[in-house]
Amino acid sequence: MTDAAKVRRHAERVRELVASVVRSQIKDPRLGMITITDARITADLRDATVFYTVLGDAAAQAGTAAALDSAKGMLRSTVGKALGLRHSPTLTFVLDDVQDQVKHIDDLLAAARNADAEVQRLAARAEYAGEAQPYRLDEDEDGADDEDGAEDEDEPDGTADDARGGDRR
Repeated sequence: MTDAAKVRRHAERVRELVASVVRSQIKDPRLGMITITDARITADLRDATVFYTVLGDAAAQAGTAAALDSAKGMLRSTVGKALGLRHSPTLTFVLDDVQDQVKHIDDLLAAARNADAEVQRLAARAEYAGEAQPYRLDEDEDGADDEDGAEDEDEPDGTADDARGGDRR
């Protein structure tokens, strides 16, 4: 087994080598504006996956994929010689759709912002379903009038007992 640091170093080296070879040695006209974004290699160092992005439409992406597929042998031999491994890793190229994911996330965030603005707009015009203060307040303690306008005279000191016969305090 190889350690994780060695695998990361080899993956970074594969990314750099492929980017260098694509920029300098591949002269295929189908190759578009390509950026090698990442490379991952298995723990046994036999298989490498190279992620790339292409500036352009679907036709440019398809042309670049075909150019990379046709140059795969040359890229594999260059990587194998540079890494100095017993077995050259097989290369698999995967189109990295980061831009599509970013656009999708931006659309989701815009929809969430619009929904929040709508909730704020509705909340600004909202009114209470009942009273603003739904709980009873104990206003009788200072000798205020009841709902019928009469003072409580049940007790000699001016306080009223509640229904259970105990003091409200």
